[in-house]
Amino acid sequence: MQKIKSLMTRQGLKSPQESMTDLSPVENFRIPSKEELREMREQPVDPQAEQEIIDGIEEVYFSGDSFDMVRHELEKLPPDLNLQELEEYRDKLKSQQAAVSEQVADLILEKQPSYVKELERVTSLQTNLQLAAVICTNARRQLSLAKEGFTGASLGLLANQRRRQLLTGLLKSLRTIKTLQRTDVRLSEMLEEEDYPGAIQLCLECQKAASTFKHYSCISELNSKLQDTLEQIEEQLDVALSKTCKHFDVTHYTKVQLAYTLLGKTQTAMDQLHMHFTQAIHNTVFQVVLGYVELCAGNADTKFQKMQYKDLCTHITPDSYIPCLTDLCKALWEVMLSYHRTMQWHEEHDSEDAAPAPDGGGAAGADESNFGRSYVKKKLEHGLTRIWQDVQLKVKAYLLGTDMSNFKYDDFIFVLDIISRLMQVGVEFCGSKSEVLQESIKRQSVNYFKNYHRTRLEELRMFLENETWELCPVKSNFSIAQLHEFKFMGQSRSPSVSPSRQTSARNPADVSLFEQYYQGGNPFEVQIDNKEDETEDVLASNGYESDELEKNVYQDYDSDSDVPEELKRDYVDEQTGDVPVKSVSRETLRSRKKSDYSLNKVNAPILTNTTLNVIRLVGKYMQMMNILKPIAFDVIHCMSQLFDYYLYAVYTFFGRNDMYESSGLGLISSRLRTTLNRIQESLIDVEAAAESAGGHAPSEERKEKVPSPHLSQLVVLTASGTLYGLAERVVATESLVFLAEQFEFLQPHLDTMMPAVKKPFLQQFYSQTVSTASELRKPIYWMVAAKAIDYEQMLLLMAGVKWDIKEIMSQHNVYVDVLLKEFEQFNKRLGDVSRHVRIPLPVSNVLWEHCIRLANRTLVEGYANVKKCSNEGRALMQLDFQQFLTKLEKLTDIRPIPDKEFVETYIKAYYLTENDMEQFIKNHREYSMKQLTNLVNVCLGSHINKKARQKLLAAIDDIDRPKR
Repeated sequence: MQKIKSLMTRQGLKSPQESMTDLSPVENFRIPSKEELREMREQPVDPQAEQEIIDGIEEVYFSGDSFDMVRHELEKLPPDLNLQELEEYRDKLKSQQAAVSEQVADLILEKQPSYVKELERVTSLQTNLQLAAVICTNARRQLSLAKEGFTGASLGLLANQRRRQLLTGLLKSLRTIKTLQRTDVRLSEMLEEEDYPGAIQLCLECQKAASTFKHYSCISELNSKLQDTLEQIEEQLDVALSKTCKHFDVTHYTKVQLAYTLLGKTQTAMDQLHMHFTQAIHNTVFQVVLGYVELCAGNADTKFQKMQYKDLCTHITPDSYIPCLTDLCKALWEVMLSYHRTMQWHEEHDSEDAAPAPDGGGAAGADESNFGRSYVKKKLEHGLTRIWQDVQLKVKAYLLGTDMSNFKYDDFIFVLDIISRLMQVGVEFCGSKSEVLQESIKRQSVNYFKNYHRTRLEELRMFLENETWELCPVKSNFSIAQLHEFKFMGQSRSPSVSPSRQTSARNPADVSLFEQYYQGGNPFEVQIDNKEDETEDVLASNGYESDELEKNVYQDYDSDSDVPEELKRDYVDEQTGDVPVKSVSRETLRSRKKSDYSLNKVNAPILTNTTLNVIRLVGKYMQMMNILKPIAFDVIHCMSQLFDYYLYAVYTFFGRNDMYESSGLGLISSRLRTTLNRIQESLIDVEAAAESAGGHAPSEERKEKVPSPHLSQLVVLTASGTLYGLAERVVATESLVFLAEQFEFLQPHLDTMMPAVKKPFLQQFYSQTVSTASELRKPIYWMVAAKAIDYEQMLLLMAGVKWDIKEIMSQHNVYVDVLLKEFEQFNKRLGDVSRHVRIPLPVSNVLWEHCIRLANRTLVEGYANVKKCSNEGRALMQLDFQQFLTKLEKLTDIRPIPDKEFVETYIKAYYLTENDMEQFIKNHREYSMKQLTNLVNVCLGSHINKKARQKLLAAIDDIDRPKR
């Protein structure tokens, strides 16, 4: 059987058991190949031998399949193995196997067709049976699924679902009841977390649920308890709303507003909010002021907490006034900023909520919402004015609670700056002009300024009485803008906006304070400029800005090689060493050689310490005026008094002399005289001397006046060696001119500050007072010119000259040489003075003009003293005068020579006829009665009769009569 199976395997056939898994109805059998048949045929073909071999096979090999041939053969082996025997026995077994295989192969070949046919039938049957088994199996499985899915499961699911629904409903009710019972705990947690909308939403939901489950006895009393809880939430919500008044937080305020929206009380919330802001302002300012009062009071038993705020403000000490005011404004700023941000929040949310709904179903609700937003907007806008009014009243009470008249200037300016900044906040907050603040600070400012100005005038009088009128050495490029009092003029900010707040890419004026400090900070934290920023560098090191300029003080400037290079420039900038583009030409330098005595120094401004002090005062006054425009007129009026007093002092010190004022040369113009009289009447306390002697108290009207100053005893104006105090006179007069120039420079700025109604006062001050400063040069320098040359000696010399000569002279008289020597000596003295004080060209011109005028008038007076004079004598007068002019022109650059025609006309009048002389007397009233009478008596007496002479003398008397 084994061999048959082996053969079947070789033929590719399968046993029925192996073919059970194959469902194909027909199996294709493989026929042995030719090679396999050939192999079997190659075996021995002798049938008889083959049969014998087969018959020699033991019977046991033909037994059942369980026969183990190998075991059988192994057991047959002898104990002693012989290789040759084993090989022979093996060959025998091989021959038996080959014979059996041959016979089997023959039998298979013989029975193969029928075997194949039968095997096909068996295979087909087997396949059909397998299909039937599969169909039966599937059918049973489907029947089982149908039973489970459509019968038992469905009915079970229905029953379970019904039970589940009942249990779910019960569980929901149980959970709701449990939640309701734990509501208090959760609400407390949400309130601690400041989740007010969630707490209100939860409370409202609990109320609704409680009404739904009221049939349960366990929650029958929950409704009343929830109502109490809701009222408690509203109280806490009101407290939370009040917190936004000082420190606005978007998230916090959003929660609060959402909570009020859920309660349906948005309008009520807005009313409450304004009440809280009002209360916050009151509480804030009271606590700030109370803190400082208690701090400064120490252990005093006074119960400040029970005082009214207005009374509390009167207990602030001067030392704590500014810190308290600063903290007060900081705290009020926080409140206003919170209100400003509150308005912004509502504007942003109104624009978001105003978007139209997708459907028109909620028209009624939309109308109600629009009405609510409109109410809130109007309420907020109206609240702006109310809150700012409260702020003003609180600050006003603080400002008026202390007398600031004795404050330091810087402290008072700082107070003004703070209030000015606060008024700027008011403009940006609600567009208010802050009339309350302006009025209160104006009252304090006027009070302070009057006291301050009175003190400054007294100080100025003290300065002037101790002033020795020495030059204050400043640099050549000195400007009042370099003084820290005038730094504010160089800043492009608004007077009420601090420089430290100009930090924006756009124009700082376009950035409001609320935008600038939106994220933090405070506009009242800015302090006044440090003193380090106020340092100045305006003084020259030693009065000379170049060592070279100190040398060669007064040399002959005819040769350019002798002139230092520095002197060929206008000036050299100390800081950079740059030379101006425009330089002094050689011709100009030569023209200055005798008239300008300033070539030894750079043309630095001439001013004194007192002048500098007045300029600083003007800067301080302008700072105050710049910050507080309502008192601009008072400030400018006081500034004008500073200038008036300085001008009056210079005049009384150096220019007042009745003898020379009546000289007839117009030394003091009518405008200057009017100005001096006005100053004396309005500003000078002429009764001060008598009062000091009598000891009477000054009247109220005289409190606004200042005693006339007295010249310091250290200033000597009578020494001829110093040209009668010329250096002091130059310093005093030119410092006044410099001061006037600075006032001219400031006029445009003052004009913008002055109220329109008061502008005529400013114009009158400039046209009648400031512009007259340079006119003081004439009377002041006249004093020097009148004494610098000995005119009396010249009159004596002229009196000794004989004028009734018969021959024309070719030599001039000695008095001309003496007079010219006087002028040369005067020129030398001017040079000596210029070594110490620069004598500007206008000053030297005025001095020379005065001296020449006096000399010419002295000549006319000398000619008028002549008793007898011939035609040759009159020619000698002309010769003397021409000699004087020729030599004088070499000493001075003044052209034409002053009063030259005055002398020449008088000399030529000798040749006039009677009729011409009468007309001459009428036209030339500049000559004195004595001079005209001498012309008639001496000069014309030789060729007119007595009657004509009487007629001319009567004409002279008629001219002189109106003067009497």
